[in-house]
Amino acid sequence: MHLGIDLGGTKIEIIALDDSGTERFRKRIATPQGNYKKTLEAIVRLVQYAIEETGHNYTLGIGIPGAISLHTALVKNANSVCLIGQPLQADLQQLLGQAVRINNDANCLTVSEATDGAAAGFPVVFGVILGTGTGGGIAVNQKVITGANFIAGEWGHNPMPWKQDSDGVPVDCYCGKQDCIETFLSGPGMLKRFLAMGARADSPAHIVQQAESGDESAEKFMQRYEDWLAKGLASVINILDPDVIVVGGGLSNIDRLYPNIPKRWQQYVFSDQVNTLLYKARYGDSSGVRGAAWLWPLTEHGK
Repeated sequence: MHLGIDLGGTKIEIIALDDSGTERFRKRIATPQGNYKKTLEAIVRLVQYAIEETGHNYTLGIGIPGAISLHTALVKNANSVCLIGQPLQADLQQLLGQAVRINNDANCLTVSEATDGAAAGFPVVFGVILGTGTGGGIAVNQKVITGANFIAGEWGHNPMPWKQDSDGVPVDCYCGKQDCIETFLSGPGMLKRFLAMGARADSPAHIVQQAESGDESAEKFMQRYEDWLAKGLASVINILDPDVIVVGGGLSNIDRLYPNIPKRWQQYVFSDQVNTLLYKARYGDSSGVRGAAWLWPLTEHGK
């Protein structure tokens, strides 16, 4: 049995897949906010639930909103900042008594969607998570590209390209820089910039709802958000030139993005036409957890 865990900023989800990819168990719980020890306890508890339900030996892969440093073996670049500097992999292996594979959550989403999801069959896939953060991953022929520094695909911490004065005052990012793409496109970033306009909303979904109801300021903001997303993705296309970009995370459920973004990114892409496709993740916000389960190839099942 292949267990996968998606360790997100607001929820932790576990899935159990058999060798055919059939789901055998799934459970979600809220992420303990800002507490590393309780996060470890929650993960161990979920694994125990899965074992009790399936009764099988298992492999375990975990997708996290960051990466394991190749230099220190500690977590780096996590928007769930309580994970930063922690020996997550070593701690879990000690608590569970077996090997654990950990990868970036966007990498997990990308390999899932490139294997049997929305981008199945395409050679080069860029996977995007628009949620608590703004992550990215690259898959070539269904294999994740991690890079020499384990940061391949991390577009969210580049500056917003073609920034204009009308985009507002600079916004600090948790990474220490200002106006990273994540501060524009993540759920918290989107909401913060909407509120900075003097508008009112309690969530990104509320902003979309206002726009759909005919609120002029919300609609104007949504068009601005779409332009920011088009710019960010155009910069990826200019470097990687992927066949498909797949979007997951909570903001992937904004359906208007899929027809509107390709209309906007043409002006920013260094080509006379853009053949890159933009798809919503087939498995939605569960794509990452499926990809985490597949961090162990079938040939290594049970090792």
